[in-house]
Amino acid sequence: MNTITLGHLRDTLHAGCASAVARVLDAYEMDVSFVDASPEELPDLLAEGEIDLLVSAWMPRDRHLARGMREIGQLYLPVYVWAATKPVGDIETLGAQEIARIVTTPPNVARLRDALANLPALQAVPVDVVDDDDIFDHVAGLDAGATSLVVLAQPHALFHTDMLHVVNDPAHRLGAEMEARMLVRDATAACVDSDMIDELSEMMLGNKVMSALDYAIRVENVDPEEAAEAWQRGRLLPR
Repeated sequence: MNTITLGHLRDTLHAGCASAVARVLDAYEMDVSFVDASPEELPDLLAEGEIDLLVSAWMPRDRHLARGMREIGQLYLPVYVWAATKPVGDIETLGAQEIARIVTTPPNVARLRDALANLPALQAVPVDVVDDDDIFDHVAGLDAGATSLVVLAQPHALFHTDMLHVVNDPAHRLGAEMEARMLVRDATAACVDSDMIDELSEMMLGNKVMSALDYAIRVENVDPEEAAEAWQRGRLLPR
């Protein structure tokens, strides 16, 4: 088997991650084709066998995607966080007097609502719901004189800048840290070079690299494959 279909979510973060993984596949002379999908499309594509290798699934959140697939590797450690535009205290010390507004994206509205149920002092703060494609520019354009909270998953391009400061939440109201893992189809794993599977299993990008990849693709409009090459050659992050 020398052809592999590599699937990923249709966003800049996962496109960068998939392209980085593809660099490893290229070294084994694999012919890689990419399939991007929305979260709604992904389960059917996997069930129909349209994806050989998924990059990446956030475990345990995405456990439902793993049927008939083998989990390998730990590419980075995604986590939903509160982040403020200025340094602030712990999340339970904040209220409408300290925070002017809260910003999040549509997929995170329910998560934010559940967290705010246990943070009554923040419940009166207005919430901006911004599409993921627009959130970088939205945060960059926030009133510099006020303190805003952003709720999103790390890694993200915004964390490759100094615009945000992660807010401590000892109760982990937005959820615990996860593992970004690859899912390889059992039949695929049986047909490809076992050394390649071993190398993928040991591959670690880390949140810092993933935020930098996302920044390059999302903000600087770098092609995902070019961003992955920059990572591989040690040019993505300052030394």
